[in-house]
Amino acid sequence: MAILDLRDHEVFEERSDLDERVVDITRVAKVIKGGRHFAFRVVAVVGDNRGQVGVGIGKARAVPDAIRKATERARRDMRPVPLVQTTIPHEATGRCGGAEVFLKPAAPGTGVIAAGGVRAVLEALGVRDVLTKSKGSSNMLNVVCATLDALRQMRSSEEVARERGVPEAKVLPFWRRGR
Repeated sequence: MAILDLRDHEVFEERSDLDERVVDITRVAKVIKGGRHFAFRVVAVVGDNRGQVGVGIGKARAVPDAIRKATERARRDMRPVPLVQTTIPHEATGRCGGAEVFLKPAAPGTGVIAAGGVRAVLEALGVRDVLTKSKGSSNMLNVVCATLDALRQMRSSEEVARERGVPEAKVLPFWRRGR
């Protein structure tokens, strides 16, 4: 019995250091012969504020069950993203469905210039300075997925410098070149 309590305590500690955010709760309906069956779809974002982020979708008849499913799936989906201090290494555009999200690195002190799902994903990732633009569909699930698509395109400055065959200083953002 003590071992189970210890495991539960470790799981609780693991959860406490992750940044969990519920981005969207939507009521969905399944139409059947006798009428409609309603449920809830939850989009959740989980990040460690140090360069890893994951998104999960959960559906259930009750909101708390849907939130639990979404956060569990987001934990399993966590992926690393290269960062440069408090921003992203380069510009990127992500698309999902009708949504399009543009991410652009910003100088320190700028803040997260984003709203809704894009802000939730970037803050859970640990980005503190970035400029964004969301175009097309405002469907929160598609906006979050488009943000993830843009983040998957991110490559570290070392990787880009190695591919181009130039020193790393040539591919760094403008505010880091002089240092």
